[in-house]
Order: sequence, then structure tokens, then C-alpha cells
Amino acid sequence: MDRDYPLEKVRNIGIIAHIDAGKTTTTERVLYYTGVSHKIGEVHDGETTTDWMEQERERGITITSAAVTCFWTPTYAGADKNKKHRFNIIDTPGHIDFTVEVKRSLRVLDGAVVVFDGVAGVEPQSETNWRYADEANVPRICFINKLDRTGASFEHSFKTILERLSKKAVRMQIPIGLEENHEGVVDLLKMKAYYFEGDMGNLVIEKEIPENLKAEAQKFHGELVEAIVSNDDAAMTEYLDGKTPDIDMLKKILRKAVIANQIFPVYAGSALKNKGVQLVLDAVVDYLPAPTDIPPIKGVNPDTEEEVVRNASDAEPFAALAFKVATDPFVGQLIFFRVYSGTISAGSYVYNPRTRNKERLGRILRMHANDREEVKKVFAGEIAAAVGLKDTITSDTICDEANPVALDRIVFPEPVISLRVEPKTKADQEKMGMALNRLAQEDPTFRVSTDSETNETIIAGMGELHLEIIVDRMKREFSVETNVGKPQVAYRETITGTADVEGKYIKQSGGRGNYGHVRIKLKPMDMTLTKEEIEDLPKTVKRTDHFEFVNSIKGGVIPQEYIAPCEKGFKEGLERGVLAGFKLVDVSVDLYDGSYHEVDSNEMAFKIAASMAVQDAAKMAKPVILEPMMKVEVVTPDKFMGDVTGSLSAKRGLIEGMEARGMNQAVKAIVPLSEMFGYMTTLRSMTEGRAGFTMEFLRYDIVPKNVEEEIIKTRK
Repeated sequence: MDRDYPLEKVRNIGIIAHIDAGKTTTTERVLYYTGVSHKIGEVHDGETTTDWMEQERERGITITSAAVTCFWTPTYAGADKNKKHRFNIIDTPGHIDFTVEVKRSLRVLDGAVVVFDGVAGVEPQSETNWRYADEANVPRICFINKLDRTGASFEHSFKTILERLSKKAVRMQIPIGLEENHEGVVDLLKMKAYYFEGDMGNLVIEKEIPENLKAEAQKFHGELVEAIVSNDDAAMTEYLDGKTPDIDMLKKILRKAVIANQIFPVYAGSALKNKGVQLVLDAVVDYLPAPTDIPPIKGVNPDTEEEVVRNASDAEPFAALAFKVATDPFVGQLIFFRVYSGTISAGSYVYNPRTRNKERLGRILRMHANDREEVKKVFAGEIAAAVGLKDTITSDTICDEANPVALDRIVFPEPVISLRVEPKTKADQEKMGMALNRLAQEDPTFRVSTDSETNETIIAGMGELHLEIIVDRMKREFSVETNVGKPQVAYRETITGTADVEGKYIKQSGGRGNYGHVRIKLKPMDMTLTKEEIEDLPKTVKRTDHFEFVNSIKGGVIPQEYIAPCEKGFKEGLERGVLAGFKLVDVSVDLYDGSYHEVDSNEMAFKIAASMAVQDAAKMAKPVILEPMMKVEVVTPDKFMGDVTGSLSAKRGLIEGMEARGMNQAVKAIVPLSEMFGYMTTLRSMTEGRAGFTMEFLRYDIVPKNVEEEIIKTRK
């Protein structure tokens, strides 16, 4: 079986945005114009294709990223109508609690369309998503949507992109009219006006630019050409000599600049009113990369630790990254994967470097949201879902056993909020364990643990809505009824001082005894090191996210085989903090001395000695409690500004600034998560239901002394 589309005609793109900017509506238009769906589903009617979960339709928000395959023939004048392109599109959530979906999607996509609200412009989640795209080095096209809304302003929204996201954004279009007068767009490269007529705006009509916009269009055309030629020396020289390169040449330079993240083209329109979406699809074809345009993926050989490079080619050995696990009611567990190199057929065996095992890939599905089409084979550059992989989890590499490679894992944020859950009946008990296990496999930011003292089950996630959806899914998908406790903040502990401590574990009970003896120095971990400095640390220093282990043992005072058990003991000792039992983080443990007994020493004795030592040292090293701080933005009518800022200050909030947002004011603040539970109800009653807020995790800070005392008191 051969590939039905050449690799250069494939585009793997994501649609990302702040909540309510119109991502899903835009995706619905894309599916309609590409012929996947024959009618347009609206978010407000609960009938969209990509928001297929019951919880998504009820709340009108996207919760899981949905993968859709569709095909597009460019519509621009003179386009070859036989040149279809395959789009693999992922519609991602905008709500901060599900931000992990954006992060993991960006990791496997080659380009993104970032949608902005034409009234609000750049909003907090747009900034977070943009940062994730920067980290993943993903080229982007911007689409300023909702220009038909009251208060819409293309220029204001464009200005917020320049100020908050990137100075490299350039106007590709300007709108013809705004609010109820929004009729179409002016293409600043071709200097033509485009109107969208016929049923659902599917006829793209090219006309001359309206008289009243000619001067403005001419000015912005000059700016656009200048921005493009500045990325090519030869074109710049010609331009300075008074020659403007032709359109084909400009598009060629622009494509190269977009792929290199040197330019972010900005488009205009209104997805709901069917204006502008087709031209954004043309832009995806023209400027966003095919898998062959991006640098080859790098990994390491799991056996030799040497760097391995895989090019986007069917001829290379098979390598793919599993980026999402989902439970399908009809086929069971689905593993979504992106193929970076090679091909794979249904029924083949794949190798997982993490488990060091082979697994049989039973069936391969191409997904259209929750509909699926079975395929026999997938090729390099494609996104598909596998049935039959039992031991594969998010972030695993699957590859050819004869040519193993481990690709970089996706790094996920830690949960900041937890809840206690208990089954309502005995019958729910067993089902709950299975349900939680399945949900934790799907979502890397969702954790399940057991309180060692009370034996209660604790679930942790990214926010109240995240955990609310988890509990709702347990009930609907797994028929598990639960009682839920109050939300708890995921506090942490750390140290602010240093300590030098000895840990001894000696037990004689007739016959062979136990003997473990360590000396350690405990200090706060240096969090200011750059990535390069961490990579240059000596081999004796091991660093993970919140823990550093330094092995300074000389002359074999502790034999080599007891070093790893010591490290394990330190980690276990840090799991339970010394002030209120929260996990100890950001500490550096230096194991510098100790002793052993020829007969009585064993791994367990050294592990216990290490655990005791680290606990004793933490008590002496000025321990403190850390709390998650949230970046909060409240959008409120002017007249409630005083009440809103007052309420945020009363919650130990630090007001960072205010700005006009259309007819409203946006207040930005940093507030402890513990103060924000139930804030939506308070805010609504304070503002006659007219204000809204968004919040996302920012950092951990030391809690004030009076709050620390309160926390310790409630834990005892």
C-alpha cells in the first residue's frame, strides 16, 4: 500500500486560543469547507463535531483535544484545483485547567493557528499557549476572530499581539467594516478585497479594494513588503534599489520566514459569520511547514545513550511518539501517536524503550473527532490512533526494535489542588480504583494517591473544574458514585537554611543484624542554574525536577552498591515534610561520609539511615511551607472596579495592573490559590453577574507566618 498524499502536501496543525475566542467554531467551519461535515454544528447549540463529550457540550467548552483529518484544495485565484492537501487538525482546549492538552498537542504538531477574540485581543491563556508554542518552536499564523461583535477592533487586537506576544507579527489582511458592518477582508499582499457569499459563505469573491480603504491598504502593504524582504538579503538590496519582488517571490520568502519563526502573519474575519476562514486555510498551505520543512527529530539510543537523528521520510526506521491516551467506548484504549519517520502496518510489533518490551499494534485508526476510519498502514508525518497497545502511556516512544530510539518525553506541570474521594457503596469501591487508574493513564496532570494515615483516596489536578470533570466522568463513563471532600491546596515544604547531620540505623536481634551509617549536608537547591549549567554539572551530581543528590563519598567508606539505596532513602524521607507533612522540594542532599559493617550492612539498613538523616536535617534547616500562587485576571464593568480590587486585596492578592478591555476593565493580580475557592460565586454577586475571571498557576511562594501556623494547626 502506497502513501495517498506526498509528504510535502501534509500539514499537522493545531488550533489554539484563550477560552471563548472561537477555536471550536473556527474548527467547525474548517470541517464544513473541507467537506468533512455537511452541516455546521454550533457551540451554543451543543452540536459541534470536535466537542463530542457530554461534559463539553453541556458547558460549551473544549476539554480534550480532538484530532480530525480533512482535505483542502486552495481557493486562491489561479490555484491548481488538483493539488489537494491533507490537514491533520487538533482542536485544543482554552480553559487553563486543561492546558496540558495544548502542551502535548504542540509537541507533535508542525504549525498552529492561534485564534484571538476581536474585542479582547490577547488574553491570559493566549499568552500561556504562545509561550508553550515558543518552547516547542512551532510556527504560527494568527487569526483575529469575532470582528462582527460589538466593540470589535482589529487594530486594538493586533496591537495587543505586538505588545504582549511578539513584535514579529505582521498584518496580512485588514477587515472591510467592523461589528454588524463586517463584510470581508482586504489581502495586503495581493491588494485585492475578498467577500464571502453564497450558502454559509462558501463562495470566495475577489473584487477591487473599496475606495475608503485604499490609502490605508497601501500604507500597510508597504509595511508588509518591507517586513518580508528584510528576511532575504538579495530581495532587500533590490527593494532598496526601488524594485519590489513579484508576489511569488514574496510568498517564497515569507514561507521561509514563517517556518523559521521570524514572522507571524495575522489574518482577520468572523468564523461564526463565515468570513475569512478559507483564506486562513490557504495560508496554512502557503506558509505553515510540511513535515519535510522542519528539522529532523532527535532522540537517544536507549542502549548506548548516543544521539540519534530521524528524518521525516518513509525510508527511515519507524519512530513515533505517543502523545495521548483516550478511552473509546467502542474499541477500548486508544493511543494517539505522531509518526516522525518510517511506516507501520496494523498487526506489526513495535518496541517501547521505556518498558524494553515489544507490543503488537492491533489496529490503526484515523480519527475524525470521535468517529474513526480503519487504515492498514500509516506513514511518516501522520497522526493516527492505535488499538492494542496495553503498556504504552503518554510520552512513550514506539519504534523499530532493530533501530531503537527514545524521543524526548513531554514535561507536564505538577497538580496544584487535591480532593478526597470515597465510594458511596461497596460495589463502587472496586470500580472506583479501576476508573481512577484509567483516568490517570489518560491525563498526566491528574494524580491519584492514598493518604498513609487515614487510608483515604486523594485525587489531584490543575484546578476545581478539572477535578469536577474527573468526578463527573467517573459517574457517567464508569458508573461510580462518590462522596467528595472539600478542595485542598497542594502545599509544599522546603528549607531556607543548611544542616549537617548523621544518620545511623543499627539493629541487633541475634544472628545477622542491620547496620547503615551516613553523614549528609542538606541545603536549598540552586534554582538559578541555566539548562546548559545543569548539563555541565559533574557526574557525581544527579538532578531531577525538585531534588539534587550529590555523591561525595571517597575511599569506599560506603560501598558503591549502597549509594543507590541511600538516594532512594533520601527521596522517601522527603516525601513527607517536617512541618505539616507536605512533600519537601527543591533540596540538595550531599552524601559525604559514613561507614559500613562487613556482615550486618545491607541495602535496607542504608535506605532507612538515609531517610532518617534527611528528616532530621530538614527539621534543623529552617523549614517553611510553600503555597501555589495564581495569576488572576478579572474582567469587570467600570463601576465595580473598586469592589473587585478590594476583594482581591482582602485575599492577600497583589494587584499588578489594570487596562481597558473593550467596554470593561481587566484587573491583573497574583493571589494565593487557597483564597480563590468559590471566587466565581462571590464575584458574580458583587458585580450583578457581569464580571468573569481566569486564573492559572504562576509559582510557589513561602506562606506568611500566621498562615503557616493555621495550616499546621489544621493538619494536626
